[in-house]
Amino acid sequence: QLQLVESGGGLVQPGGSLRLSCAASGSIFKSLRMAWYRQVPGKERDLVAALTQGGSTYYAGAMKCRFTISRDNAENTVYLQMNSLQPEATSVYYCNAQPPLLRSWGQGPQVNVSS
Repeated sequence: QLQLVESGGGLVQPGGSLRLSCAASGSIFKSLRMAWYRQVPGKERDLVAALTQGGSTYYAGAMKCRFTISRDNAENTVYLQMNSLQPEATSVYYCNAQPPLLRSWGQGPQVNVSS
């Protein structure tokens, strides 16, 4: 069982930065490819970034130049550093494995980018 607790959301002005954290409990964390997802009301949950156990990364579309996913296996934590945020990044963000584990979805922090 993988339990995930995300934190770090909030309100930021366009051009600002936020770092999201995802604390994982469960011994399987280190063996999983981890990812961040986002979802806006009325739309499907989309993949934002993924990180393999070995450190290879994947970023969806325009996020590649502005977001950085990382993990600390000693602390069982995954991070998403978001820079140069624009209003279209406004969303609820979730972390989970990739592919996601159905029972591991957390509440997800709300990120609002607005002036």
